[in-house]
Order: sequence, then C-alpha cells, then structure tokens
Amino acid sequence: MICILLFLPVLLGAVVLLLNNKIVTRTSLLLLPLIYIAVTMLVWSGLNWIILPGWLNVFFRFDSIGILFLGVMSVVFLASSIYSIFYFDEHECSVQQEAVYTVTMFLFVAAMAGVLISTHLALMWVFVEATTLTSALLIYFEKKKSSLEAAWKYIYICSIGITLAFVGIIILSIGSRSFNSLFFSDLYAHASEINPFWLQISFAFILVGFGTKIGVAPIHAWLPDAHSEAPSPVSAMLSGTLLNTAFLGLIRVQGIMIEAHRDSFSNFLLLITGFLSLLISAVFMLQIKNYKRMLAYSSIENMGILFIGIALGKPGIFAAMILLVAHSFSKTSLFLTSGNILNIFKTKKIENIRGLLKKDSFTGWIWIISLLSISGLPPFPAFIAKFLIAKAFFIAGLGWLAIPFFILLAIILYGMGGAVFKMSFDDNEIEITETVHLTYHAYLGQILMLILLIAIGTNLPETVLSILKSAASFIY
Repeated sequence: MICILLFLPVLLGAVVLLLNNKIVTRTSLLLLPLIYIAVTMLVWSGLNWIILPGWLNVFFRFDSIGILFLGVMSVVFLASSIYSIFYFDEHECSVQQEAVYTVTMFLFVAAMAGVLISTHLALMWVFVEATTLTSALLIYFEKKKSSLEAAWKYIYICSIGITLAFVGIIILSIGSRSFNSLFFSDLYAHASEINPFWLQISFAFILVGFGTKIGVAPIHAWLPDAHSEAPSPVSAMLSGTLLNTAFLGLIRVQGIMIEAHRDSFSNFLLLITGFLSLLISAVFMLQIKNYKRMLAYSSIENMGILFIGIALGKPGIFAAMILLVAHSFSKTSLFLTSGNILNIFKTKKIENIRGLLKKDSFTGWIWIISLLSISGLPPFPAFIAKFLIAKAFFIAGLGWLAIPFFILLAIILYGMGGAVFKMSFDDNEIEITETVHLTYHAYLGQILMLILLIAIGTNLPETVLSILKSAASFIY
C-alpha cells in the first residue's frame, strides 16, 4: 500500500510523459485518485499490504489520523481531476501541457502522501518542502505575469517558513539528546525527558514554520495570491489538501507537547494564532473585490478555527476533525465553481458579476449551496463542528471566548454572503442576453462534494464517525 502511494504517481507520470497521449493522460488523471481512495478504504478495513524493504518500513506507517487526512486528500483529488478535464478543454491545452500538468499534479500528491505517512519528523519536513516545489509549478501553470509573481511569492515565503521549521527541529534534537531520535514514536514515549526550555522554543519555531504553509495569520501573505492565480482545480487542491497536510505535521508536534505536559504553552500560542486568523479574515472579507481571493481568506479563517479546536483539548480536536473534512469538501466545491464563473464572465472581480443564476442556474445554485456549507449552516457538517467548538470553550473554562469567536464568524459570513448573493441574484445592472451550458465535467466534482457533505451532516455514517473518533484520539 505504501508503495502505491509513494511510487505509483511517479511511475504513472513517467508513462504519461513517454506516451504523450491525451487519452492516456486523462485516464491516468482519473485513475490515480480512484486508486488512492481504494488504498484508503483497504487500509482502514485492515488489509494493509506493506511491500517495502524492511528498513523503509520504519520510516512510513499508516495511523488513524493519517488515514483520515489521506481519505480527504484522495476525494478532493478525484473532484479536482474531474474538473481538470473541463479546464483542459476550455483553455484548449495542448497534449504536452496536459501531460506536464498531470505529472506535476502526481508528484504533488505523492509528496503530500509522504507527509501523511512519515514516522520521522525530519523526513516529514523533507516531504513538506517537496509539496512547495511541486505545487509552485502548478500555480504558474498558466504562465501569466501575475501567476509568476504568485508562484515566486509562494516559494519565497514558504521556504523561509520551512527553514524556521527546520531550525525548530534542530532545537528539538538538542533538547532530546538523552534518547537521540526524531521518530515520532520515540518522541512521544520519551517526551518527559525532553528539556522543557528547548521543547517550547522548538514548538514556537515549528509553529511559525508549518503555520506559514498552513496559511494562518500573520504569516499568510502567500495564500491569497496563490489561490487567486492558480487554475481552479489547483486552487481546490491547495486549499482542500495542502493546508491539511501541513496542519497534520503541526498536530504531530502538538502531540509531543501533550505527552510532555507542556500543552498549556502550545495551546496559548495556537489560540492566539487562531483568533488572529479570524480577525484578519474578517477585516479583509468586508472589503474584498476578487472572489477567488475571498475564498482564500475563507481558508485562512477555517485554518484559524482548526488551530482553536486543537487548543481546546479532546472535545476541540474532535470538532476540528469534522471541520477539516467539511472545509476541504466545501472549499473544493467553491473553488471549482469559481472556475465556472471565471469561464462564463472572464473576470475575477465581484463587482462585474451579476445575474449568475440567470446566466447559468446550475453554477449559481452550486455556488450558493457551497457558501451555506462553508458558513456552517445546517444541515452541513461545519455546523456540527462549530457548535462543538463553542461547547469546547465552556468545557475548557474559556466560555467568554465564544463571544468574539461568533462575532468574527458573523462578520466573515456577512462579507462573504453579501458577495455571493450579489453575484447570484443581483441582475439590475446587466442584461442577460443568453444562458450558458457547460459540460458535465464542470459540475460533477462539486456535486460529489455536496452529496458527501449532506450525507455527513444529516446522518453521519458509522464508518466516518469511527474514523473521526480514531483521528481525534490520536493526541488525546
């Protein structure tokens, strides 16, 4: 199974480049996410075939939280792959361009899979850096001046962040000289032996380093530009999977703090970062002019909520796992739909888009329903997650923080909802001369996401609940 996750994308990418055939490229692009989904299901059911050399088995392993993140990544990958076919057709990409896009996407996914199953902190850091390099190529795929600037800004800021994370890892190794290991199992088992001073300094550096990749404030500057300039299916992958991948790295380090009984320090930093992310999102959401940047600031908001969740103890981490799934699927639907809007209106400016429901009713309703989902309204799972986080505030004795929490969420919903409804319903300023009918590839990925969200929100399947509980129990 591990071989499939790490090496199959590379082999399949080599086949795509060598054959350079449109049918092979598109078939491979749809096949790989299906294989990833199958691997996730087989691993969860207990059929875990590890066919690596013995020494490599030490460095890669499936665990309960990694399976959740892998499953989310695989489903988002499938939706993005379906939409990518529509993107290729609408942008009249050449066979060579499709092959390059597909191979780069495969390498990006393989790097993220490496982060999810790594058992060694330094090795995980290597894969996190690999996700930066591969995703930067996808951001620059359209080769525009603005996309070049966004890609370089992304590489520059994230490289600085990941360097700080590496400094944190070095500091952690200094504090853990008594057992001299960076394997997570050893770090958890001997957490009490780590020098508390070096451990806390290490966490601060790793928080800033991985926090940069996660896109939380105030180290979020790359995220709005990258999400805005990348192709829509790439934006969906960045928001729905990449941010999660870096977040998992931080969760694993938080586990060390908990085992060392230093989580009061880390929880304070996580709460501050989480609320600052909500504040920044609220401020910018009220004056946003670009709908793809609007979605990017929504990602910053939700990453901030995840930080708050894991800082609130066991009830909070369970709520964070639900929100992680809800955000990934909702934001994937929103970013893919933003690609439809861009295709129809040829602009990213909110003020130039009116009458979306009349122009393309299917896109308009998916846009609105996806907004309701990401906003945390019933019957979607984000509602459950935010309710549980509010409850976790009181369980943790921080009930007063629920007030600013919901005030900031209300401001963000006002800004984002106002933009979406103006784009969808307000048609007084324009005349709709003809409607648009896009191919089914333009809707299928979003429909898949919304069906899964409604299924989870209305009647949480026992299997999904079991995966969420297992993931939440990883660090508590």
